[in-house]
Amino acid sequence: MISEKKAFFNKNYTLDVDFRLEKLNNLKKSIKNNEQLILDALKADLYKCEFEAYETELAIVYESINYFINNLKKLNKPKKVKTPVYLKPSKSYVVRRPYGVSLIIAPWNYPFSLAIDPLIGAIASGNCAVLKPSEYAKSVSKVIKKIIEESFTKEYIEVIEGDYKVSEDLLELDFDHIFFTGSTKIGKIIMNRASRNIIPTTLELGGKSPTIVHLDADIKEACKKIAWAKFMNCGQTCVAPDYILVHNNVYDDFLKELKKTIIKFYGKNPIKSKSYSRIINLKHFKRVLNMINFKKVYHGGKFLEEELYIDPTILTNINFNDIIMQEEIFGPVLPVIKYEDIDKLIEILNKKEKSLALYVFSSSKDTANKVINSITFGGGCINDTLVHTANINLPFGGVKQSGMGRYHGEASFYEFTYEKSIMEKYKKTKFDLIYPPYNKAKLMMLKKLFK
Repeated sequence: MISEKKAFFNKNYTLDVDFRLEKLNNLKKSIKNNEQLILDALKADLYKCEFEAYETELAIVYESINYFINNLKKLNKPKKVKTPVYLKPSKSYVVRRPYGVSLIIAPWNYPFSLAIDPLIGAIASGNCAVLKPSEYAKSVSKVIKKIIEESFTKEYIEVIEGDYKVSEDLLELDFDHIFFTGSTKIGKIIMNRASRNIIPTTLELGGKSPTIVHLDADIKEACKKIAWAKFMNCGQTCVAPDYILVHNNVYDDFLKELKKTIIKFYGKNPIKSKSYSRIINLKHFKRVLNMINFKKVYHGGKFLEEELYIDPTILTNINFNDIIMQEEIFGPVLPVIKYEDIDKLIEILNKKEKSLALYVFSSSKDTANKVINSITFGGGCINDTLVHTANINLPFGGVKQSGMGRYHGEASFYEFTYEKSIMEKYKKTKFDLIYPPYNKAKLMMLKKLFK
């Protein structure tokens, strides 16, 4: 399986930018033709409404394809660099070249976009690829396989379906690059397997992303943006606000406004809302449910196992030792914690694992910048949530526990390629200093050059 792709790659078809553009257009056409199938599959797997599915799964993919169609030729041009005088006459430049055959392992929470978006980067960069969709999103996985088979030959791009055992078998193969999106726990396993063959690896992981609401924040605006980001996709978003840190002076007002916002978005009985998704499966339903201390529920807390439904839920009187604060929630449960001093809060957050995202709400640029510049995290927003991921010009990724590597737009091109440094010489060099025999005069000249 991998040998035929390496053989295809070695024929150098994918080095041709026009070849890549043709394949990207083929992919776009197939996605367009299967749009309703994709939306139906997302409804079946995650109960996503059509608007949210299009917004978070299809729009992102179309933007990514269009970006490369419009910018690929420019990105692929060699980059000229200066040549030191002692190395002339010569020309120096850097070209970016594809790794070869990439393995892309996709997650279940955004099963279409988080499979196809990295694949777009792999194609645009000139790689062959094997794509492993999540077995938890079975309907979407089938549609992805259909789209890929319509668009490409198996020797170039192939979809391999199956459970974790299939992933384990794939990780035994000598790929040239691995791109994984998922949990930190599995990311460690991926990195360990990749190290056996020294395979360059991109890890897009997660973590507990904090949101800070300072005393001078616009509370109504903050609640709207937080509720949207947290309860989209039933909280199953790697960059969702995992917990909220609210200044003591505005804590009560924030809770009241957040509750009001949730009711406005999803109604008093969210199970009837057509805009609210469901948990992916029973395993994750029970995992999220076991994290809830029902004595600390401020709003929500209802659930229905047969529908994999959990209310948009707010928890109060939470501290950092509670069960809910020990791992990423990845569900529609939002702990809210009080704080008094922003400097002490920064100290606390700096002792925790590095998060994929961080959000801060404040009308003070000084306060916001202090938070952004003092804490290490992957990316985030000031007075907003999630939307940094929608800007294709911003590299997306984590740091340490929340991931390694960046993608989206230009960053995807860099992530799926390596730099090849070239120096061209077509004229005879007159610089004989470096050649033996050596003497004091040559040493003095060398020291003069590099003083």
